[in-house]
Amino acid sequence: MTTFVSGWYLIYTKPRSEKKVADRLLLGNIEVFLPTAKTLRNWTDRRKLIEAPLFPSYVFVYLRELQDYYVGLNAEGVLYYVRLGKEIARVADTVVQNLKTFIEKGMNLEVSAQHFKPSQAVAIKKGPLAGLSCEVVRYKDREKVLVRLSLLNRCVLADVEVDQLIAI
Repeated sequence: MTTFVSGWYLIYTKPRSEKKVADRLLLGNIEVFLPTAKTLRNWTDRRKLIEAPLFPSYVFVYLRELQDYYVGLNAEGVLYYVRLGKEIARVADTVVQNLKTFIEKGMNLEVSAQHFKPSQAVAIKKGPLAGLSCEVVRYKDREKVLVRLSLLNRCVLADVEVDQLIAI
């Protein structure tokens, strides 16, 4: 790492270790964001509503200084930081902020690996997500609001009423 820039980064964890890694990083005074969603899981003997990570094996961390990088790397359950070439990849603040807003407002979220063509840019004009910039796409025969996470090759989709959107 040649020069350090504070901001949001992604840590890749061991399978099913996201919550433990997030707890360990919080103990190391590192700001952590682990987006989760309630999903219904079926087992042979029961069905249960569980809180599962939106991005399995990934944890967002806010690194303020170079020391935080090493604390995060040495936490138990962490495999590595996501990289683009030789540099660790930064996640745009707006992407993390949009995800936090969706989760705080209790939006019904889906994560898709499907590639979506760029579509009409819109802003949400009213409701709990007022002011958020996003795109409208058609997915499973419904119009949904899209937030792109190109770093993970994933898209986050949420249901928003069409009358709440304005073109930008």
